[in-house]
Amino acid sequence: MRYIYGIVFLFLFGINNNSFSQSNGFEVIKNLELIDLIYMNLDKYYVDEPKTGEISKAAIDAMLQELDPYTVYYHESNIEDYRLMTTGQYGGIGALIRKSGEYVFIAEPYENMPAQKAGLKAGDKIISIDGRTMKSVASDVVSDALKGSKGSSFMLEYERPNQGVKKIKVDRDEIKVPDVPYFGMVDDKGKIGYIKLSSFTQTASKNVKSAFEDLSSQGMEKIILDLRGNGGGLLIESIDIVNFFVAQNEEIVKTKGRISDENRSYKTRNNPLDLEIPIVVLVDGFSASASEIVSGSLQDLDRGVIIGSTTFGKGLVQRTIDLKYGAKMKLTIAKYYTPSGRCVQKLDYYHKNDGKVDEIPDSLIKIFHTKNGREVIDGRGIEPDISIEEENLARITAVLMVENIVFDFATEFAQNNPEIAPAKEFRITDKIYKDFKGYVLKKEFEYKTATQEYLERVLEAAKHEGYDKKIDGEFKALQKVVSASKEDDLDLFESQIKELLSNEIVSRYYYQEGRVLNAFQDDQPLKKAIEVLNNKSEYESLLKP
Repeated sequence: MRYIYGIVFLFLFGINNNSFSQSNGFEVIKNLELIDLIYMNLDKYYVDEPKTGEISKAAIDAMLQELDPYTVYYHESNIEDYRLMTTGQYGGIGALIRKSGEYVFIAEPYENMPAQKAGLKAGDKIISIDGRTMKSVASDVVSDALKGSKGSSFMLEYERPNQGVKKIKVDRDEIKVPDVPYFGMVDDKGKIGYIKLSSFTQTASKNVKSAFEDLSSQGMEKIILDLRGNGGGLLIESIDIVNFFVAQNEEIVKTKGRISDENRSYKTRNNPLDLEIPIVVLVDGFSASASEIVSGSLQDLDRGVIIGSTTFGKGLVQRTIDLKYGAKMKLTIAKYYTPSGRCVQKLDYYHKNDGKVDEIPDSLIKIFHTKNGREVIDGRGIEPDISIEEENLARITAVLMVENIVFDFATEFAQNNPEIAPAKEFRITDKIYKDFKGYVLKKEFEYKTATQEYLERVLEAAKHEGYDKKIDGEFKALQKVVSASKEDDLDLFESQIKELLSNEIVSRYYYQEGRVLNAFQDDQPLKKAIEVLNNKSEYESLLKP
């Protein structure tokens, strides 16, 4: 067995004298030999039979985690996860799941997919799969058990609140998670189109083009592209989407890597769909990678207005490498640069501080200029032209979501209410919220307000400096005011909680599309986008220095 690992690593990564210095080459070979020797001795002498597959994967994962979170190894058993990431497709039942207590629950079945066709609903508790109990089983294990090849089937035992345990046969199918979960007109005059893009899989540009052409046939004159929550995907798909609004042969992205072969220029390849239509792109802190290529290049070329909050800041490019035995590796190979020459990468994974990853320091941030001469900066993601900061969740709101209290109430509500108003119109009435408050107050859970935690730190500092006795009375009075009170906080953060509760309830009746439509009611960035597009002078002024 000796030198097997070394030989495999040398083969996989193509180590040769031309790719690195002699000293570095020796260091690599030495470490590979040590790994081989450790593995050999474990296999030969360890007190129990080593689980070789598990410890090998753990070693590989730990090694890659030292680099960045995007360089990952896909074991042959996890190829479905890789396929879902790149194509949006997988074999399964088409449903989101979530863990609550000892069991995993159906969180949201996709419309017209096997889970929904089999009659499964959000809130159904998964008891067993093909006779195997799912009690105390991790969510990823349950997910793997639900997945499988198209046409295969399994027996599912589940429990629905107030209806007992049932057992059904579920047929798996090829599931395609939609890149564009919704598109339509969003203004009263029917002139502003809206496209929600949730991912950049192999069909993203095709689906965006189809949606754009459909909206154009309805009389669309302006467009909103919503990239909020879109964590990215395939680089070429982002370039093709930009190409819809930018002339052919325009440079959109440059990549630069340690190896000169990765220094490339990516230009638009096709004729555009529309070079004149006004564009607003919506972004947030979860818009990353390919989303930042689209928003950043449209900003750099002064082709559209960016509205929302600063994006995630992922300026790294990955490539997938096929390994032996059906495994794959996703490897960071370069940084990308938008047309102005900036790289949006926010975190510096190379220069870690005691294992901690810090942001690129302000002293290294540089100013670049758009086509019209507007100033933009690197190292901080994409900063919007109009900033609308995301509302932070109150502690009680976060707890209500994490503890599945909103989810469970929505399950109960759907059982007792066969129908609700259309998704765009549904609102949480005073009666519904009163019922929800009563439901919450019966639950046992604890939390602290952020102010309460801050005060506790102040008291610790006061004790350290000897001031605690002097401020004792004032501190206790203040602590009483800011201590968590479920009833008071349910009133204080009513509008925030109502918004999340409404969206969860709507999903039980109208699925993913319903969530999008219902969220329009309180969507301030969307409302600002419509306002800007309806004001030609403001739109044009935002694209000038």
